[in-house]
Amino acid sequence: MADILKSIKDELPKVISDATFEGANIVLYTDDKEFFKTGEQEIKRIVDKIKKRIELRADKGILAPEEETEKSIRALVPEEAEITSIIFDVQRSSVIVEAKKPGMVIGKQGSVLNDIRRSTFWSPTVQRSSAIQSKITEKIRSVLYANNTYRRKFLNDIGKKIFEGWTAEKMDMWVRLTYLGGGRQVGRSCLMLHTPKSKILLDCGVNPAYAEGQERFPYMDVCEIGDLSTIDAIILSHAHLDHSGLIPYLYKMGYKGPVYMTAPTRDISALLALDFVGVAYKQAASPLFRAEDIKEMVRHSICLEYGEVTDITPDIRITLYNAGHVLGSAQVHINIGNGLHNFVYGADTNYRKTRLLDPAVNHFPRVETITIEATYGGRENVLPPRQETERKFLDLAKATIQRNGKILLPELGLGHAQETVLRVEEAMRTGELPRVPVYIDGMVWDINAIHTAYPDFLSASVRNQIFQDNNPFTTDVFKRVGSPAERKQVLEGGPCIIIATSGMLVGGASVEYFKNLASSENNLIVFGCYQAIGSLGRQVQEGGKEFSVDGERVSLKMQVETLNGFSAHSGRNELLQYISRMVPRPKRIIINHGEVSRCLDLASTLYKQNRIETVVPRNLETIRLK
Repeated sequence: MADILKSIKDELPKVISDATFEGANIVLYTDDKEFFKTGEQEIKRIVDKIKKRIELRADKGILAPEEETEKSIRALVPEEAEITSIIFDVQRSSVIVEAKKPGMVIGKQGSVLNDIRRSTFWSPTVQRSSAIQSKITEKIRSVLYANNTYRRKFLNDIGKKIFEGWTAEKMDMWVRLTYLGGGRQVGRSCLMLHTPKSKILLDCGVNPAYAEGQERFPYMDVCEIGDLSTIDAIILSHAHLDHSGLIPYLYKMGYKGPVYMTAPTRDISALLALDFVGVAYKQAASPLFRAEDIKEMVRHSICLEYGEVTDITPDIRITLYNAGHVLGSAQVHINIGNGLHNFVYGADTNYRKTRLLDPAVNHFPRVETITIEATYGGRENVLPPRQETERKFLDLAKATIQRNGKILLPELGLGHAQETVLRVEEAMRTGELPRVPVYIDGMVWDINAIHTAYPDFLSASVRNQIFQDNNPFTTDVFKRVGSPAERKQVLEGGPCIIIATSGMLVGGASVEYFKNLASSENNLIVFGCYQAIGSLGRQVQEGGKEFSVDGERVSLKMQVETLNGFSAHSGRNELLQYISRMVPRPKRIIINHGEVSRCLDLASTLYKQNRIETVVPRNLETIRLK
């Protein structure tokens, strides 16, 4: 496999000007216009032989000029597609067409794309524009194409590492999993998967609600890691800071390898990282990393679709599956040693269908070991039916509006907030709630925008609404709050619903609203997401009445309610069902991402019900998988 590029070129006519890797994929460039148009059958023959993805592109020398190509694209694509931008990636002979209706750019069975390809020799790809303008998505896409010479070399170097060490034979090898964070706790998730040939980090987060005396970051100074250059890849399951928050710091400290994730996770993790930096500045603290480090993370990202299989090292192949947790969240199926061991990193999952997402996948090709979370794994964590919880929320909201009060919904910016947006939008559209202003404060607005750019990752019902130009995220009931002056107007105004970050009352706009609304018994605060130990939200939830918030004394008189049925995590029953209905049946279950008692309780129950080995590792423990 070390000479795979040369072998491919030798099997083709002398029309291939260059052959290179793009990660685990192979790209051939030709300066022969006729072969570019007609050579697909030859390429398919080689793909069938070597079982690797190959793409044929035109050499730069035969590409149509950019100005002429843009005119051709606009002539071939119907105006109804509403093209918003055309971006040229010259180094990779690729043109990216962004449009509000990408299906019309693709055409029936790809006919329009084929016409663009044949007439301009550029290889076109299509991306959906956000229905809500999103500066973060625009910036991320500009980073990916601004220095495409570097990115082409980066992707080629990854491919060389994968193929130089690749072997079709099963090796006599070991597989170890070390917990650097997330063991018997919620926060700073970080695992290291280690084989004789590979070191892979699975997530690398922070503890977003850490208190004095608690650890904030994973254990990155252990001997297993050593120099960051020895890490071959990072796999990011989803964008929440307790899984993604330390990754830009790794690039700051010299990591130059790839980070694998879905495209929505790339966009949202960059946004959350920028917010993380902004919060540090607001607190007059030195930020852990800077915007340049976030750009490095984006520049080194490799995005995968659900179900797409790819090699990431010579002995590790991964496939991402829907986790049902937040937009773009993934469970990672890891095939180690060409079938030697199959490991599923479950990360955070939701095995319930929600308004926003389809339930987590639990059917895989092969599984020997799986990790599952225990955020709501305790006996007391049986979540009520969603319909019952929604009815209670609507009753509470109506009663608060009737007494001229304000409703504060502290939200995690990603996932939980969008579920709330859909719930409130439907209730007001159907008349179940009075039509009062719904104010969105914090990064929720930008994350909503990113949701509109990736409808294929959403539930079928929301996806259909977006495709039918009935986008629930763009209704005029929602008002954006973007400044202290606008926040003051909200506080001085009449009854309303306020959706604000953070969900744990740890920094963010929700703290400001809490300070100003807490003293009136007319107002209501509803907790719907997990409140970490040590957070202000946890203290309020547990019945505290006096608090020191940003140096101010706050007396609590407002109504406090907790509605657990809205969680983006699986409840206890869903976790048990996930395993009992899983195909195939795993041989070992590792429980993590939960408070100690919940992890141990879930492990005991899973063992009794399924007679499968269960393990509840502490941080710094290593488990031998094979």
